[in-house]
Amino acid sequence: MKKISIAFLLLSLSLVSVAQPVRKIGLFVPLYLDSVFHGNDYRYGKKFPRFALQGLDFVQGAQIALDSFPVSNCIVDLFVYDSKSDSASVKSLIDSQKLDSLELIIGAVKDDELNLLASFAESKKIPFISATYPNDGGIVSNPYYVILNSTLRSHCEAIFSYLLQNHNTENIIHVRQTGSQEDRVAGYLNNINKPDNKPLLKIKTMNLDSNLILIKTALDSTKKNFIIGGSLDEDFVSSIATILSSVTKTYDITLIGMPNWDGFTSFGKNYKENLKDFPVYFTSPYFNNKTDNYSKIIQDAYLKLYKGKPSDFAYKGFEVMYVFSRLLNLYPINLIEHLNDYPFKVFSDFNIVPIKSNNQSSHIDYQENKHLFFIKKVNGTASKAW
Repeated sequence: MKKISIAFLLLSLSLVSVAQPVRKIGLFVPLYLDSVFHGNDYRYGKKFPRFALQGLDFVQGAQIALDSFPVSNCIVDLFVYDSKSDSASVKSLIDSQKLDSLELIIGAVKDDELNLLASFAESKKIPFISATYPNDGGIVSNPYYVILNSTLRSHCEAIFSYLLQNHNTENIIHVRQTGSQEDRVAGYLNNINKPDNKPLLKIKTMNLDSNLILIKTALDSTKKNFIIGGSLDEDFVSSIATILSSVTKTYDITLIGMPNWDGFTSFGKNYKENLKDFPVYFTSPYFNNKTDNYSKIIQDAYLKLYKGKPSDFAYKGFEVMYVFSRLLNLYPINLIEHLNDYPFKVFSDFNIVPIKSNNQSSHIDYQENKHLFFIKKVNGTASKAW
């Protein structure tokens, strides 16, 4: 894996005086530099290719965090690695022991790279903060693997908990279509609802593969209707939302769904006209209205350095680097035991808890952020609902 030119990225940032302790952090992101460069020649003129923008933005956000808010009383050595490099892969870096001196790994990675880094982190007993991938990757018995972008199961748990605590006597309908992702959501909801094979909530499940209009037959005009959209498919979800929006004068309806709904164009700035003024709700581990002081600093720095506006990945890179570089400095020996002990907040309220396959297990499979926001999106604008 090549070291990245300072024209694009910060490879090693040293702060304050030589006498202070040095904290070494490895940041792994997909930059595809072997595709962006042909030898030493840059292939894309004055632009940067879209397929590499998320990784680049994440790094730039992390760089702004360290530039604008140096960690006090220590030197931070930040090493940025292209996780999609062909010339020096994650595996070759591990095998050559080039990562052995790292004290913390932050990754915006998935699949093979995620599993390799998680295994390495466990072997070296250093935290691996998975910042963007909402999946356990099949990893078990690894307390050093930390998931910030909560898993689909956690989102289902949050929706169920909200309904159980606040609307347990209302009309609750789970709508879905046929599909493996939908099977996962249905399985999570069923297991959560029946811990002892007895349902805690009365939930009606409707599989609406063909005649979606049947959703109307399950609505109750005498109660509030809470519709759990158990699908990650935009066409299906948009169709259900359109049907429900057409009957809001007759029925009290709340449509709650999955975290990826935030990216659906149907609910974005160019929302469909037939969804005007119809709110949808979903859960997310991140919420940032981008009006706070940190966001303004990021926006100003990004405009000055890169002549543009930061994406959500830049804000995430900033937050993860800000929080965990400081935690590493506070707890260099046992950071993994103090993941929630940060006396500062950026955008999110992390609640990182150990996850076990069952309550009787003595092994922690991984650690996960369980704090989720409920987001309301209407007419393309998102706000914190509760």
